[in-house]
Amino acid sequence: MATPPPKTRSWSWRSKAFRGVLYQVIVLGLIFAAGAYLFSNTLENMRVRGIKSGFDFITQPAGFGIGESVVPFDSSESYGKAFLVGLSNTFRVAILGIIMATLLGTLVGIGRLSRNLLVRSLSGAYVDFFRNVPLLLQLFIWYFVLTEMLPPIEEALHPMPGVFFSKNGLQFPHPEWAPGHWVSLLGFVVGLVGIWGWGRYVTARRAATGDAPMFIVPAILILVIATAAGWLIGGAPSVLDTPEKTEINVVGGGSVTPEFLTVLFGLTIYTAAYIAEVVRAGIQSVPYGQHEASVSLGLARAKELRLVQLPQALRVIIPPMTNQYLNLTKNSSLAVAVGYPDLVSISNTSLNQTGRAIECIAIVMACYLTLSLLTSALMNWYNRRAAIKER
Repeated sequence: MATPPPKTRSWSWRSKAFRGVLYQVIVLGLIFAAGAYLFSNTLENMRVRGIKSGFDFITQPAGFGIGESVVPFDSSESYGKAFLVGLSNTFRVAILGIIMATLLGTLVGIGRLSRNLLVRSLSGAYVDFFRNVPLLLQLFIWYFVLTEMLPPIEEALHPMPGVFFSKNGLQFPHPEWAPGHWVSLLGFVVGLVGIWGWGRYVTARRAATGDAPMFIVPAILILVIATAAGWLIGGAPSVLDTPEKTEINVVGGGSVTPEFLTVLFGLTIYTAAYIAEVVRAGIQSVPYGQHEASVSLGLARAKELRLVQLPQALRVIIPPMTNQYLNLTKNSSLAVAVGYPDLVSISNTSLNQTGRAIECIAIVMACYLTLSLLTSALMNWYNRRAAIKER
């Protein structure tokens, strides 16, 4: 059988492929030309009006303080560090919100399918209410509750030893940092590696025999034992900085402000309502025959969910769940409405002081774009792994 002659690329106008490439090049050229014109026109208008441009302000002293930050910040430090502090505040509330919303949303989503009428009705009412009330309004409601309905700091609630809850926020004990904690952190990392190894073993065992040992409980034990071993090897540092109540205040310990709690509660409860519907739809996408097979094997409802339905539902749950994680991260920008010093709040203050509107907005856009792309990449990686395990 004769081999066909190799395809030759024709650069003639009669070639459909050549015309397609040419049209794309022309369109890209027009887009770049329009962008360059708008950029140069903007710079010229700013020059005529005496408006400075550039990112040189990043290294200048900020001249303002930040009320709540993971990293200590002083007004004499640069705008660049101020943006990093704002980004860390956004990152902190987004990570905690994603974890809490996932747990709450999963429970509510499973509750939507419960055979218990009360649980099913309450779960449905939760979803219907919080999905249909605007997030900004919910943030205002939570802020009112935390700043007006709680007692003052002098009469702070004391639900458990070392914990105080009042209009000033939440005060709680936290460990004083010691060199031994680095060894504990190393033990935690070793535990994560051990969980990864255990997961590989469980996957291989399932592929080889069709059966597999339990994953979650041993994984938790591996992490706890490795961390505890690191803590013991590091000298078992156990000094706690515990808050103490005085006549007019609560001093010591760790604390979070009402603004942080407002944003965290608002984002968690609002996003969990959407995640609940994602989980419910994912479980209902599993063929009913899987339920019948589980019943015939005598599996309890909880084991059926954990071993049969949820693993198969992941392929449906993960993509829309990624969208909810992205929405939660971007919705954290509403924190500026209640005074939480997130990235947008820091940007607004910097913009008002320096007048560099384009630069400040560009920094905010770049940060949110980076966070969104990282979240999407991580979830896509997990989605591919889940698909491989299912096969």
